[in-house]
Amino acid sequence: MSVEIDSRVQLALNVADLQASIDFYSQLFNTTPHKLRPGYANFEIANPPLKLVLMETTEEVRGTGPQGALNHLGVELMDIDAVTTHGERLREVGFTLDDEMGTTCCFALQDKFWAHDPAGTPWEFYAIKDDNPAGLQMMSLAQTASGACCAPGEACS
Repeated sequence: MSVEIDSRVQLALNVADLQASIDFYSQLFNTTPHKLRPGYANFEIANPPLKLVLMETTEEVRGTGPQGALNHLGVELMDIDAVTTHGERLREVGFTLDDEMGTTCCFALQDKFWAHDPAGTPWEFYAIKDDNPAGLQMMSLAQTASGACCAPGEACS
């Protein structure tokens, strides 16, 4: 069964120098960040359709080259009901999912679930309920156990 859902891929990267990375990706994709917060930048790139998230971390965690670059992958769904629909479809084919409905993550209120590929790569499927709720603070990635933003079972607001 194929269900067409309005969405875009999300790529969340760990970066050791947030400002240098903002400058680089702004030039690379000819756009400016949609949202800036301490240790965090969020781009909504129209072409190619991409949500690019930069998360500041330590040089030790980030390292150089591709190793340490990936925080997580995701799919931003443009409709809250699509989170439920997509999750039900994946459960029907045998996926085990970690639900996080009504959670705050990356300075937004979201409904989401997580799936993991066979090697453990986290995929987040989410829809934003409020893109800028008042009073949210996000833990630094160095403070989280896994170094991943809002990984299942961890506090991230």
